[in-house]
This record gives sequence, C-alpha cells and structure tokens, in this order.
Amino acid sequence: MAEEFSLVPKSSWAPSLSLRDIAAILFREGRVALATFTLVLLSVLLYAFVTPTYQARMKILVRRGRVDPVVTPAPTSSPQFERQEVSEEELNSEAELLHDGEILRTVAAQAALVEGPSWWRFWEGTDPALQSERAARQLGKRISVEPLRKTTLIAVSYDSSDPAKAAQVLQALANAYLERHQQVHRPSGEFNFFEQQMEQAQRGLEQAELQMMEFAHHQGVVSAELERDLALQKLNEADSSEHQTRVQMEEAGQRVRRLQETFDATPERMTTQVRTADNPELQEKMKSRLLELLLKRTELTTKFQPSYQLVQEVDKQIAETRAAIAAEALSPVKDETTDQDATHEWARAELAKGQVELGGLEAKAQGIAAVRSNYEKAAQRLGDRAILQEQLRRNLKAAEEKYLLYANKREEARIGDALDQGGILNVAIAEQPVAPALPTRSRAGLACLGLLLAGFASAGMAFTVDYLDPAFRTPDEVVAYLGAPVLASLPRQTGEKS
Repeated sequence: MAEEFSLVPKSSWAPSLSLRDIAAILFREGRVALATFTLVLLSVLLYAFVTPTYQARMKILVRRGRVDPVVTPAPTSSPQFERQEVSEEELNSEAELLHDGEILRTVAAQAALVEGPSWWRFWEGTDPALQSERAARQLGKRISVEPLRKTTLIAVSYDSSDPAKAAQVLQALANAYLERHQQVHRPSGEFNFFEQQMEQAQRGLEQAELQMMEFAHHQGVVSAELERDLALQKLNEADSSEHQTRVQMEEAGQRVRRLQETFDATPERMTTQVRTADNPELQEKMKSRLLELLLKRTELTTKFQPSYQLVQEVDKQIAETRAAIAAEALSPVKDETTDQDATHEWARAELAKGQVELGGLEAKAQGIAAVRSNYEKAAQRLGDRAILQEQLRRNLKAAEEKYLLYANKREEARIGDALDQGGILNVAIAEQPVAPALPTRSRAGLACLGLLLAGFASAGMAFTVDYLDPAFRTPDEVVAYLGAPVLASLPRQTGEKS
C-alpha cells in the first residue's frame, strides 16, 4: 500500500514490543546502527591509543609528633597529650586544605598549567588573574583527595596524559601543601613580633629599675616598708613608755600630795624629856628675906603700935614674901629637852625626793612625747614612701615578668622556626609522587569498553530513528491505529518504504 503519514503520535497507539519486533527494528535501521557502532568504537579506540591517561599518586601521613605553643599573652604551660590518635575532624581538615584555592593557584603556576588552550584565551581574554583562577578550578576538579579509612593517611591522585606532568603536579602540590600547612598552623612573623615585644619589655624593665634606683637615691631609703615598720615599732614602744610614764607621774603626784599633807601635819620638833624641881637658892633668899622682915616687925612692935604705918608696911612685905614663897612652891622649875621630829624630817626628805622624781617624770614624759611625735611623723612619711616604693616595685616586677614572658615566647618561636626549617611537622609525605609507567586503564579494557558503549549507542540510535519515523511498516501497526482489518498490502518497491 502507499505510504501514509500518521496524524496521531505513535506513542498513543504503538503496541508492546517483543524480541522479534526489536530484531526487526535493528534490521530495518541497520545502516544507522552500524554507522553509530563504528563511530563510537573508533572514538573510544582513538582516545585509548592517542590520549592515554596516566595517574600519579602520593600519600600524606597525618601524625601528632609536634605541639606548637598557642600564641597568647600568658605563659605557655608544658603540653599535655590528652589523646595520641588523630581525630577524623583533623584528618578531614587536612584533606580539605589540599583543595585550598591559594594552594591550587600556586600549583597551577609552578606546574605551568595557567596557559590553557588557545580557544580559551580567545574566548575569555588574556587576563592573568582569570587564567590563574580557571587553571586552579580545573586542577581542583582533576585532583582526587580521599582520607583512607581506619588510617591517618590521605591518598592524593592526579590524572594526566603526560606521566611526567602528573608527577610534577603532585610534587608541586606536596610542596605547596606543606608550606600552607606551616602558615596555617603557625602564624608567620611570630619570632619578629616577640623579638620586638621583648626589646620593648626590656626598655620598660630598664626604666623601672632606673626609677627604683632614683627613688632610693633621692628619698634616702633602701626599704621604706621595713623602715616604716621599724618606725611603727618604735612608735608603739614610745606610746607604751609614755603611758607608763604618765602612770608613774600620777603615782608620784599622789605620793607628793600625801607627803605634803604629812609634812604639814607633823611639827618640826618634839619634846623628848621633861624635868621639874624647886629653886633652892630663891627659896633660901625668900625665906631669909621673910626672917628679916619678921625680925624687923618684932623690933618695931616693941616700939610702936601694930597700927603704926611702918609696922603695917612691914606686915605687907611679909605677906608678899610669904605669897611669893607659896607661889614658888606651887610652880617649880621645869626642864624640857626637845629634838627634831623624825616623821617630819622623813616627810620632808621624801617630799623633796618625790618632787624631784615627779619633775624627772614630767621631763621624761615631755621627751617621750617629742620622740613619739617624731616617730609618728617619720612613720607617716615612710608610709607614703612605702606606698610609692611598693608601686615602683610592682611596676618593676610586672616589667620583669613581661620581659621574661616575651623572652620565653621568642625562644618558643625560634624553636618553632627551627622545626619548620628542619621539616618537622605534624604531616609528612608518606609516599612521594613518581611518574607512572603504565596508563590508568589498559588498551584491551578500553577496547572492550568501546565495544560495549558502541553496542548500546548503536541500539539506542536505531530505536530512536525508528521511533521518530511516522510511516506504517507492518499490518499490525495499521490495525492498531485504524481499528480495522488489513485486506491487502503491497511489497516495498526499490527506493520506497512501505
């Protein structure tokens, strides 16, 4: 029958395919399948024989053989290993460091990968930064980094058509990685920084020492704190002595007052002996006088009357004489002996002694008060100096600690730089990259792979071409599409499709 075109997509009416239908499709589209098979196989063989792939490998060992001190303003304590094994995070960090952009750009420049194909330069220009970034990106895609399970090794591989270039790239990668690892784990310029800080701390220490010496020279004290303590001790002793002197003065004053009262109440002299006796000579004279007067009266009475005036005068004298004799008898002669009172003399002596002692105590109290005032002023003055000297001493101690700290830090930085120069790191290249002698895949394997790919590609192309062809090729397709039986069919003519 004549060729007809379907107005409805074949996917809506095509029946399910059997093996016979599949074989029929392959035979119908044999030329397309054969051309596709040949093209794919030749492409794979051409790639395998013309551009073989060589893979260079290296292995990096992550270890814990060195501990870098932390850069802090505090003294660094001795490192204590809490654990010896390398954690998974550390292993993955080192693996990610291999993909660092700076490392990739450095490797691309050292391995001469920046110059790409000419059509890249034509399309993207000749900007060096753009070319370097493009080369680093391509390099990052072609480098394979994989931490090996249950080990502290990182496997790194790079594929290239040139075995020497592959080894060169990995060697540049190893050098750039070690240098970058050193920069990341130990900041650069650490030694110079601590060298500058140590010199600055040394100048501060010298200035603090000079201030201490100038203070001791101008103030005239070596240790103001010690001298202040001695002055306070002397002040306490002066206070105690003054208190004792005041107590002694009070006691001496009371004793002087008591002695004064005793001195005033005691007479200066006292009677030691009293003797009484008559005066015999006076009695004898008075009696003789009385006898004469009696004789004279007798003589007068012989001549005159008792009333005679002369007789009466004699009687009067006789009476007076007798009265004087009687009075003399009544008041005998008293002989008294006196002497100085011992109590009075003792009181006088003790009073004088007490007054002298009281005066001495008062003078002593005044002297102690003056000394106490001097000690008090000295203690106050030395206290102020002790505070200033203590501040200078703290500054000196702080400057010394700062100098020693930065000296230790500088030594740690110097040791770290020496370890870096010696290549003593926590990572090491366990397997050095070498130029591979054999390609990654064998040519026989690639040939088998080419056959397999060519088969699948040719079958796929045949089915695709057949599916896109809208013509009816079998009566079953007509029945399936029209829903009516086919009465007759004409064979395909040469150069035509049924």
